[in-house]
Formats: sequence, structure tokens, C-alpha cells
Amino acid sequence: MGSTVFATPGQGAFGNPAPGAPISGDPTAVIELRGITRIYSTGRLEVAALRGVDLDVWEGDFLAIVGPSGSGKSTMMNIIGCLDRPTAGSYRLGGTPVEQLSDDDLARVRGRAIGFVFQSFNLLPRTSALENVATPLLYQGVGRKERYARAQVALERLGLGDRLHHEPSELSGGQQQRVAIARALVTEPALILADEPTGNLDSQSGADVITLLHELNQAGTTIVLITHDSDVAVQALRQVHVRDGLLVQ
Repeated sequence: MGSTVFATPGQGAFGNPAPGAPISGDPTAVIELRGITRIYSTGRLEVAALRGVDLDVWEGDFLAIVGPSGSGKSTMMNIIGCLDRPTAGSYRLGGTPVEQLSDDDLARVRGRAIGFVFQSFNLLPRTSALENVATPLLYQGVGRKERYARAQVALERLGLGDRLHHEPSELSGGQQQRVAIARALVTEPALILADEPTGNLDSQSGADVITLLHELNQAGTTIVLITHDSDVAVQALRQVHVRDGLLVQ
């Protein structure tokens, strides 16, 4: 049997409505997972990374998906981020049935609807912060002038207006992660998917990144945070825990 974990729709920390959640009426689900199973096959061996997961993430939510290594949380991230397809079950992203999309459609969804923030930053070396942030817009066909203008706005929003032309090697870890967040935001995605975003940072830089995610969430951005760290997870508005491929209370 699958596992279902639903917080009260639109319910944030301490019983308060999550930012962006409707006060009345039906909430809007950005993510709807139903019966999601992911089985990996190696020869005659099959490993069930996810076993019938149901989950809703609401517009304006700030959700932490928490679990130890091998729990299935990374598989959930890959499926939510349209980087992998489930073996069984259905996934609707902003109401769109993801399983019906072609590989090209999935690539477009990743580029437009989802902003990714990774533990390792994944910035282009020997490339300025401005160019790093502008790069996703290049793949959307945005003209050069507009690309750089939007990238500059995103960097200035994150307090990096004086670091536009610095390369990653000239930035601190916290600054590099802010560049990565600016890059995730520049396409104005409906969802930010952050995978262990504080994992490579010192405690102060990590706290700064969490504060920034809160500010973005309060401005209306839906955020899903993947982490193994319970101290990081409690900073989200709500949590779900993954263990042995199931969501558990």
C-alpha cells in the first residue's frame, strides 16, 4: 500500500496559512503526486526507490522533504524536477500531466517552470556572475540585451550588484550560492527546487541562504527543499519525511 502525507491545504507553520495559500476556497496545487513508484533494475535485481508516494505541494508553500541517504528523497527530487520519470503513478505539475509530456516538452518545463538550486552550485567556471545568471535565458531565446538586464536585476535583488563581473573563484561560497539562486529565479519559475542548498556552506552562509529562501517564499515563490539535515528542515513551513521509499509521519 502507498503512503499518503497531506498537511492541511494551505497550512503553514504554527497553524498559519502558508504564504500565497487561499484563505478560503480550493487551494491551488503546484505539485500533485499520486501513487508514485520508481523501480531501478540491475540485471535480475530490482530496487524500489519509491513505493506509492502521494504528495501535494500548494502554491506559496515552503516544503522540506527530509530523509537520510538512501531513503528515496533524491529520487523524489528527480521526479518532481522532471529529471526522471516514475515507473508507475501520476504527476501533475501546475495541472499538467507530466507523464504525457515528450522528452522535449520535459526539457521546456525544466527550463521555464522550475528553478534548480544545487548543493554544488553548478556555476560555469571562468564565467562572470552576470553571464552565469543570464545563461538559462539564452536557451529560451531571449535576446542578449534583455538577458543581461534581467540577470542584473536578479543579482541585485540578492545583494550582488557589486559582484556582477566576478567569476565563481572570486566569490565566497555563500556568494556563489546566491548567484545560483539568482540563476534559478531569472526565468521567473513557478517552483524553486533546492537540493541540499546549504550543504557546502559554513553555518552563517547556510543561515543566510535559508533567510533568502524565506524572503522569496514570502514574496510568493513556491519552494521545495530537499535535505537530510533536521536543523535545516525545521526552517521550512512544513516537512514530509521519506524513509525506505515511503512518506512517514
